[in-house]
Amino acid sequence: MNNLMNFLHVSAAIVWLGGVSFMLFALRPAAMDLPPPQRLPLMALVLKRFFRLVWVCIGLLLATGLVMLLSVGMKQAPVGWHLMLGIGLLMFAVFGHLYFGPFRRLRAAVEAADWPLAGQKLGQIAKLAQLNLVLGALAIAAVALWR
Repeated sequence: MNNLMNFLHVSAAIVWLGGVSFMLFALRPAAMDLPPPQRLPLMALVLKRFFRLVWVCIGLLLATGLVMLLSVGMKQAPVGWHLMLGIGLLMFAVFGHLYFGPFRRLRAAVEAADWPLAGQKLGQIAKLAQLNLVLGALAIAAVALWR
């Protein structure tokens, strides 16, 4: 059971962080060659689909992480696990802000063809995604280094 929880946990983290890496380092730079009326609707649609997957990953990360933590007991859990939990909760909060703030405004700006506002919101999303990528790396380091 614990191996299954660990597999699901790591898989969800890979999907989330891998998707963020792809968006920041491949898709977004390539899309910058497109004019705003093409680039911004594309990015909004891609993010809409990806963010649905992120919500599933967050659910899996929370569920599997809590099952594994509670199976050993909070007091017996390694320090790295506690750090990962704290960092993970911060990542979930950052994503919630990103989703319900800038992403919602990006979609509205794209529908209104307000390209300057849509570009600004996409920039905010990228900054928050960069923050979550760094936090994700810190969470992985915490669990790997403090066993």
